[in-house]
Amino acid sequence: MEISHQKLELGQIVPIDKPADWTSFDVVNKLRYATKIRKVGHAGTLDPFATGLLLICFAKATKRVESLVGLPKEYISRFKFGVETDSHDVTGKVIKQVESFDFSRDDLESVLQNYRGEIEQIPPMFSALKVGGKRLYKLARAGKTISREARRVSIHMLEILELTKDECVLKIGCSKGTYVRALARDIGRDLQCGAYLSELRRTRIGDYHVDSAMKIEDFLSELKENKPSNECLPQN
Repeated sequence: MEISHQKLELGQIVPIDKPADWTSFDVVNKLRYATKIRKVGHAGTLDPFATGLLLICFAKATKRVESLVGLPKEYISRFKFGVETDSHDVTGKVIKQVESFDFSRDDLESVLQNYRGEIEQIPPMFSALKVGGKRLYKLARAGKTISREARRVSIHMLEILELTKDECVLKIGCSKGTYVRALARDIGRDLQCGAYLSELRRTRIGDYHVDSAMKIEDFLSELKENKPSNECLPQN
């Protein structure tokens, strides 16, 4: 993909491979500052610890954010068994540990079958959803847990890529609104050993694939190479 100020200003969608420890807004702010384009947005948040495909929309392309967010997603995820955290991922506090457990690939496959197709999923407390006008994660950080209504989501792919005694790697294809860490929570509980999401990489959004995404440093390098001689650039 060619990156230039002219193309970006006309309205371009740029697939970025988000690194770990960056928030989605960190990426937006970095590229907004580098391009000097005011209207920059992303189509679908990734947690800071997660990596992978983030669609960055520039200028007029920001009008497409809502439609892009609704596209199906694909992830490669790693679940750690025997431990449950309050956030259901690697960033949370350990709330439960099971020292001894054992299950087979067939046992895991049997549990996974319950999560294929349309399912009801209870969102994590550590999420940006609002209940009664308050963000759930703010309540969770204050040590509060409240009842959440289950939401209907769709999982069209759930494939075991790797399995060891205490970890598995799953390829997951799902609809908008699916929480992969909630899947880790529920699958771990079904196996009676607990689990949390230790790694997450988004590989696809609709027809966009992470293999065609740019590293942030490559985007910045190409932007610099294609910078016009006129410093007074129009802004959107």
